[in-house]
Amino acid sequence: MSHPGRTLLWRRLDQPGHEAARLVFHEPFWQLSGMAVFGHDDQACRLEYAVVCDGGWQTRHAWVVGWIGLRHVRVDLLVTADRRWHLDGRAQPELGGCLDIDLAFSPSTNMLPIRRLALQLGQAGAARAAWLAFPAFQLEALDQTYRRTGEATYRYETNGSRPTELEVDADGFIRRYPGRWELESM
Repeated sequence: MSHPGRTLLWRRLDQPGHEAARLVFHEPFWQLSGMAVFGHDDQACRLEYAVVCDGGWQTRHAWVVGWIGLRHVRVDLLVTADRRWHLDGRAQPELGGCLDIDLAFSPSTNMLPIRRLALQLGQAGAARAAWLAFPAFQLEALDQTYRRTGEATYRYETNGSRPTELEVDADGFIRRYPGRWELESM
């Protein structure tokens, strides 16, 4: 990354909505924070989040607060030094081997494994993520594969799903996630 941080704005493609995110470095950690505002099942949603990563882009802590319609949302995730995940203080042993958080409602967290894997053209890498499902806000392990297919493209697959071609910028942030998100400004 050529600068200590940046801000981004995405537009949803599948329904009304936007997300603004900010990445900053607070030595020795990176903090990715943002807010998504969108519609879901005829309800307005507002979700604010923060993800703290170590220098190797491994998730250490994350939280999500906000609302879906009249339902209040508050989630706290902690990863111990020995990589044990906790959701709202409860151990999540099924997340063993997960290095990244993947927020189902956001394009921002795809940047984490892209930065961590640092793939060269033609290389592929596995990324086991703790996927925070939306709108249930439960965690589950999600096996992902990223294959760098071009200077700014990655073939992305999860647990046998149909592959998606992600377009990214030089810092690994999503520029275009087909059918879901598009970067509006940097």
